[in-house]
Amino acid sequence: MSEIQTAAGVESADVTAQLDEACRKLEEAHKMAALGRLTAGIAHEINTPVGSILSNNEVILRSLEVLKKLLPAGPGSEKAGKIVATLSNLASVDKIACERILAVVRSVKTFARVDDGERRKIDLNDLLKDTLKLCACEYRRHIELATDFGELPPVECHPQLLYQAFLNVIVNGAQAIDGEGKITVTTRHENGSVHVVIADTGRGIRPEDREKLFSSGFTTKAVGIGTGLGLKITREIVVDVHGGTIDFESAPGAGTTFHIRLPIEAPPKNGN
Repeated sequence: MSEIQTAAGVESADVTAQLDEACRKLEEAHKMAALGRLTAGIAHEINTPVGSILSNNEVILRSLEVLKKLLPAGPGSEKAGKIVATLSNLASVDKIACERILAVVRSVKTFARVDDGERRKIDLNDLLKDTLKLCACEYRRHIELATDFGELPPVECHPQLLYQAFLNVIVNGAQAIDGEGKITVTTRHENGSVHVVIADTGRGIRPEDREKLFSSGFTTKAVGIGTGLGLKITREIVVDVHGGTIDFESAPGAGTTFHIRLPIEAPPKNGN
């Protein structure tokens, strides 16, 4: 009787753990969807006025060029010409600033897009560029973000999920860097799959932490910074959803390099 009770207890604990995991995933998906809707709204609110400013900026630049040609020769023309040149330079700087804002907004809109559940073929290099643009907003002052992109065929995938996976790895790498450092993202086409390498020059991973790296709740970050879910979710996205692989190499003080391999063609759904 006691053996039956023990078995029932173990089975009940397993079911409870599975329910907890399912609830955690549902809660995470709900939060991501809510965040996506909020972020998309903010991106739209920024995009509209910046687009208007950029349009006005083009008119100002063209008008200054016309004005420069209409300036009469004679006393005062040199000073007027310098003023027009200064205004043209300022307008050109403003144009570059607006284009940078729009590039960030496009990255945010890509991140905020709610997946429709369907796989699509995309250029993985473009997705990684958008991810890095988003990261650059926070880390560009002390971390160099470098790329070495190879020519890739379109990859069949869930873009939004991969965006989240790459973002998790890159942010983890950035948070592991004390002071100045570098994150390098490399892509290559290898034997029917895409190999993405994300290397950082951070603190590295201690040998005793290596086996726990993809475990739920494990984090080496300070309280309030890490949830211990980022790499676990990343592994689920890469391995369970896309049929790929993720592994890493690291040593304390020598940084960490993640290797993510994704098949060009998505695996059949439900094993069919």
